[in-house]
Amino acid sequence: MPLSAKTAYSPSSVTADDLDLAVRLAVALLREAPPDAWDGTAGSLEWDCWETVEHLADDLFSYAAQLGPRTPPLEGEVPFVWQRRRPGGPANVIHADRTAGSAGLLQVLEASGALLVAMVRTTPPQVRAHHVFGISDPEGFAAMGITETLVHTYDLAQGLGLAWSPPADLCARVLARLFPDAPGSMDPWRTLLWATGRGELPGRSRLTTWRWDGTPRA
Repeated sequence: MPLSAKTAYSPSSVTADDLDLAVRLAVALLREAPPDAWDGTAGSLEWDCWETVEHLADDLFSYAAQLGPRTPPLEGEVPFVWQRRRPGGPANVIHADRTAGSAGLLQVLEASGALLVAMVRTTPPQVRAHHVFGISDPEGFAAMGITETLVHTYDLAQGLGLAWSPPADLCARVLARLFPDAPGSMDPWRTLLWATGRGELPGRSRLTTWRWDGTPRA
């Protein structure tokens, strides 16, 4: 993703506490959703809101799993079986029991987030593990988990009719960690949405392709 201006966002470390906050805020918001709204499409995605929460939980779980082995894999994912429940749906390890309702779905999300928070807290910073966007470290996986949580909660908020605006400083830290070339003179949340193909910025059109840089800092 070619971006032009160097970021001016805070270079401070992304922490397990940041990830915990992102997941807590997301779960708190999603608990406000009407019980009959989960079959609606999540924003611009092709998945419904239930599937999108499962996908987010799966992201958080899989990031935790990558850090879990004594010798984390550097050339691929831990070989769980990812399955789609329908053609075009997300390929997940994690699926929620629909008979548990939306409360159970959000419990699955909360539990998956807690697994990644715990792994980020306890994994030595020198550990490296594979991600499709590049080998990363515990801080990188925390930042990736936060980004997934913030932007997919945005997708969900659109589908569920909720308002979502995460803390600017949290957005700024993940921009500095994962999108170091993103423009740094604009609102961090709007910039994160732009960097993940979900919005426009003044003078910059919506991105049709994008990726983050999870490689460890020098």
